[in-house]
Amino acid sequence: MKMKKIVIVGGGAAGLKAACTAGYRYRNGGAEITLVEKNEKCGRKLMITGKGRCNVTNHCDLDTLMANMTRNGKFLYSAFSGFLPQDTMTFFESLGVPLKIERGNRVFPVSDKASDIVDALVKAVKANQIRLLHGTAAHILTDNGSVTGVQLSNGESLPADCVILATGGKSYPLTGSTGDGYRMAAELGHTVTPLLPSLVPLTAHEGFCSRLAGLSLKNVTLSVFEEGKPKPIFKELGEMLFTHTGISGPLVLSASAHMRKMGQKGYTAVIDLKPALTEEQLDHRILRDFTENKNRDFANALDKLLPKSLIPVVISLAQIDPHTKVNQISREQRKTLIKVMKELTLHITGFAPIEEAVITSGGIAVKEIRPATMESKLIQGLYFAGELIDVDAYTGGFNLQIAFSTGFAAGTSV
Repeated sequence: MKMKKIVIVGGGAAGLKAACTAGYRYRNGGAEITLVEKNEKCGRKLMITGKGRCNVTNHCDLDTLMANMTRNGKFLYSAFSGFLPQDTMTFFESLGVPLKIERGNRVFPVSDKASDIVDALVKAVKANQIRLLHGTAAHILTDNGSVTGVQLSNGESLPADCVILATGGKSYPLTGSTGDGYRMAAELGHTVTPLLPSLVPLTAHEGFCSRLAGLSLKNVTLSVFEEGKPKPIFKELGEMLFTHTGISGPLVLSASAHMRKMGQKGYTAVIDLKPALTEEQLDHRILRDFTENKNRDFANALDKLLPKSLIPVVISLAQIDPHTKVNQISREQRKTLIKVMKELTLHITGFAPIEEAVITSGGIAVKEIRPATMESKLIQGLYFAGELIDVDAYTGGFNLQIAFSTGFAAGTSV
């Protein structure tokens, strides 16, 4: 009986999961499995996810999982049904990595070390006698519409009956995600939809952002409005921060996933610095602070309300002389101040570069992939997994779940 040859290209989350799954299926022999990774070590991008803590999944049900997909969620239904967040958790705990659930049902290793997740995956791959090959895939070889192998950049060819392409997107290129998979798939006739940054910082017109760079805001509400739409396309309470060119942080990354028409439509971000207070309650609070500081300059009376670096910006936007004594501030001026604090407005000029994005939006067109198996509809024996596919989701462990579920589907199918 001929030994089946399987080559997996890419040693990130999706590729490692696909390798583990295929290896387990063939643990009693019957297949030679090779995982090709161009970096010296697998899981470079996994190592930096969740600020180095690795948010492996989100502890939620299938409906919630689907609700958090921002692109082509229906395509993922079969893959998710076959490998749910609970399965991801069970899998890692079976590999000896205890997990914990945090705010927003985000799941992390108890150790808070992404390296524990990567080490467990690599150990599982090796335990299943999978060959780890350090090299760069250049082309997928085919004959008569079927996969025959993978050609490496050094000219070497690896014969294969099945190839799983799991090379990641174009975000964080220093981790190896340089878009090779898109090119290899396109060479075989696959459609690659436009590649855009998603879960990415935003650039803004307002110059005061650079003055506030590094300032983190907690418990604020961020609303994003698309030109021509009266209701916000995104509104959420959480954390964000200012950068030299605009805004970033969890709220901003999530908001960016909704901004699909950047460049065609204008976007405005509105920050409510005091979402827990109505305008009337905020006015009472300001009056109370003013009473305590009645002989002080206006600029020195907002310390309890705002972060120090934000005070001069808010005062400037409210167009109130900072040296005005607080007992001379009129009711109209207070109303203006409240409006600025409840509606701090930024005019968004674009996304930060795709290199700064958490994920890439766009990729191999889902209409050319079988959703239950992740096999190409164009090339027999070619499979896809992970960020390479035209799917993405909100931040919170959902994108890694895509990687694990599609990796499991492809690894099972081969």
